[in-house]
Amino acid sequence: MMIIRPIQEHEIEQLYKLAEKTGVGFTSLIPNHEILEQKIQASVQAFEQADLKEPTNESYLFVMEDTETGELVGTSGLLGAVGLDEPFYSYHLGNLVHSSRELSVHNIMPTLVLNNDYTGFSELCTLFLDEGYRHSKNGQLLSKCRFMFLAQFPERFTEKVFAEMRGVCDENGRSPLWESLGRHFFSIDFKKADEMTSLGGKQFIAELMPNNPVYVSLLSDEAKDVLGKVHEKTAPARRLLEQEGFRFENYVDIFDGGPTIEARVQDIRAVRNSRLAIVNIGQSKSAQEGEFYVVSNLKLKDFRCILIQRTNVPGSSITLTEEEARGLCVENNDTVRLVELSSRR
Repeated sequence: MMIIRPIQEHEIEQLYKLAEKTGVGFTSLIPNHEILEQKIQASVQAFEQADLKEPTNESYLFVMEDTETGELVGTSGLLGAVGLDEPFYSYHLGNLVHSSRELSVHNIMPTLVLNNDYTGFSELCTLFLDEGYRHSKNGQLLSKCRFMFLAQFPERFTEKVFAEMRGVCDENGRSPLWESLGRHFFSIDFKKADEMTSLGGKQFIAELMPNNPVYVSLLSDEAKDVLGKVHEKTAPARRLLEQEGFRFENYVDIFDGGPTIEARVQDIRAVRNSRLAIVNIGQSKSAQEGEFYVVSNLKLKDFRCILIQRTNVPGSSITLTEEEARGLCVENNDTVRLVELSSRR
């Protein structure tokens, strides 16, 4: 069984093994023991703050555990609010109009404008699944478990959430946008710039990047083509979020041009359609048949989320097997939250 739960303090080495597999451009999970230890500690502290009433800079890191092996095979995360401790930058794709009546010229020029518009908003982040487990709807569970947490603890997050998607770069870590734009101001390669932001050194962005609009027409054709596009390995993650109601609003990453997509929490399908049900533990006649459901408990520190399959789920109760109940850390007559894995439309 695959179980989603908060990461634990002693799991640094397993997390490091996952981080080694992420590749260039995945800035929220890099193979650096010090950074990963800080990430784990921040997450443990966030899950322990039971009295939190508003979003701040808490970082929640979930892991997917294969209960048969005890191995961690994936991660996903939530940030309560970004940009409160250090600047959070992005580019906005907009337009400037140049016109002259005398010359009968009216040109609309696409531009990139540096901004901090997402400061204070909650972020979905750190979604990564080991390639050997990219089957059996594991990726969907790993992504959508966060919506169950959002639905259960809305006070910890803002009304709007966003996700930065990894942009286009090749197997050598070369980013077309960086080569056409960023390199002119930093004189370092894309991988090094990525590492610097991963280590928290974001102030150099404000110091060196141009504050004036950048004309897209001045970029190389290769760089123009990647604006708002995702890395091939990130495409499935983008589709999952768009199916839940996330939309691209013309914000892109300043390094690789990857899209930022956003949604209001109450407009997210899995949040909107999730409901509570009373647990009955026993043998379900329809287990392993019918529709897939994401099910989570209502706990904070001991949050758990799994995927089940049922032909029919009544509105007010759910029958779980002993293994499923154990995975969720629930007993008879406890309450769980559930939602269909995918839209019925």
